[in-house]
Amino acid sequence: MSNCLIGIDIGTTLTKGVLINDEGGILAEAHEPCCLYSEHPAWSEEDPNEWWTNTTLVINQLLNRSKTEAEKIVAIGVSGMVPALVLIDPKGRPLRRSIQQNDARTETEIRELKDEIDETIFFQSTGGSINQQIMAPKLRWLRRHEPEILSQTHRIVGAYDFINYRLTDVYSLDHNWALESGLYDLGSGKWGSDLVALAGIDESILPPINRSDKVIGTVTRSAAEETGLKEGTLVIAGAADHVASAFAAGVWSDGDVLVKFGGAGDILYSTNNLVTDRRLFIDYHLVPGKYLLNGCMATSGSLVRWFVRNFCSDDLAEAKEANASVFEFLDSRIRDLPAGSDGLVLLPYFLGEKTPLHDPAARGTIFGLDLHHDRYHLFKAVLESVVYGFRHHFEVLSERNLPVRRVFASDGGAQSNTWLQIAADILQHPICRVLKHPGSSLGAAFLAGKAAGVFSRWEAVERYVSFDRPVEPRPEAEPVYDRYYKIYRAVYESLKPLLSQLAEARNLALER
Repeated sequence: MSNCLIGIDIGTTLTKGVLINDEGGILAEAHEPCCLYSEHPAWSEEDPNEWWTNTTLVINQLLNRSKTEAEKIVAIGVSGMVPALVLIDPKGRPLRRSIQQNDARTETEIRELKDEIDETIFFQSTGGSINQQIMAPKLRWLRRHEPEILSQTHRIVGAYDFINYRLTDVYSLDHNWALESGLYDLGSGKWGSDLVALAGIDESILPPINRSDKVIGTVTRSAAEETGLKEGTLVIAGAADHVASAFAAGVWSDGDVLVKFGGAGDILYSTNNLVTDRRLFIDYHLVPGKYLLNGCMATSGSLVRWFVRNFCSDDLAEAKEANASVFEFLDSRIRDLPAGSDGLVLLPYFLGEKTPLHDPAARGTIFGLDLHHDRYHLFKAVLESVVYGFRHHFEVLSERNLPVRRVFASDGGAQSNTWLQIAADILQHPICRVLKHPGSSLGAAFLAGKAAGVFSRWEAVERYVSFDRPVEPRPEAEPVYDRYYKIYRAVYESLKPLLSQLAEARNLALER
């Protein structure tokens, strides 16, 4: 009898699940939508209770669609956005919506931290920078604006750690949540007391740190009743979504890169050596002894969805009549537009920007508009802007003498042939699309199997993944995109002082 495993991914727009067996079979997939709330400028929040409701629905769907008995499920792994901030009360209930990793409300708190601590010392301790993603600015914001909430906080967890708690009644934090939180000392592998003090919290509200493949507990009776799983099913600490996705996509060798066209845009570079750079994040690879140097852009697919939702109602209707997705429909409209969208350059910083800028004051900008431009020019400029952001990361790798050897692409946006060709042209690298890739949920499921002893070799994940033939860059596009990319970089640098003034003006208006 085959052993079966479940992987769940808590994503920005979807909660996704996959059920696999130990023979290379993907038996079922399921997903449920979730809401991203941005009710104030630069805010990004989600409802942890919705994640749990979605998780129970997805697990039940996986079992029903595959006709798999719960007794066959050996273990479950959960991945998710990192580092989301979830505040839990003494009864295990979320005290408020999560504050997401791409939330950019903490400009004031970031400035305060930079005045209080030498950034070089912070970098030496954490391997990262003081930026909008880390915990200290967010916790300081809560102390300033919602002190009554912070005072009730019993534990702090991340997105997938919250689901693990609901499954097991055990509090745990994955070591990559810790590493990206800015509260973790990279040298000692423990919470840094001085770093925790900067956040203004008591270290006791931080759960123990565990490796991703550590079994932290088993499914409780109440969780079994809600999910359909068997009581006692093994649950692992889980993994950051981008780390699990990169592993499942075959990014293992030195110089391998995964470009993720998800709600946010991730760039993950596999290395056998610990390399840190203030402009990027560093993570532990799922394979022990390896690391992932990575970047995360605050918006990618979420920017595409924003554009479609606000400007493409006619296209939505036409696509529906043609029995096509709106993205396929729009692809067909922009395919023959010239590289550079007829003179349009867009900055995709609609939620500030994380790597490599670390600038919460950055904002979306459309540069070069003319009366002959229409929404299709704008749509192509949106796609190009995201890839310009990817190219910026590739430049950082080049500056560190880190060669890019193979480039893989995954997630929803990678299904667009047009967007993938744009990426190959701008990056000037062949790009290999991962086919039928469930993404992070597959990595989480495999990791659960590895922890449970179902798999003896990490390479066994190859059974579940296949690749399309590479999309080759077009030589004639290289000089065109080189020029536009330089303009893209220059537009931000020119606007940077004004963006800071704009953020200050907006904050003053909000305070009134």
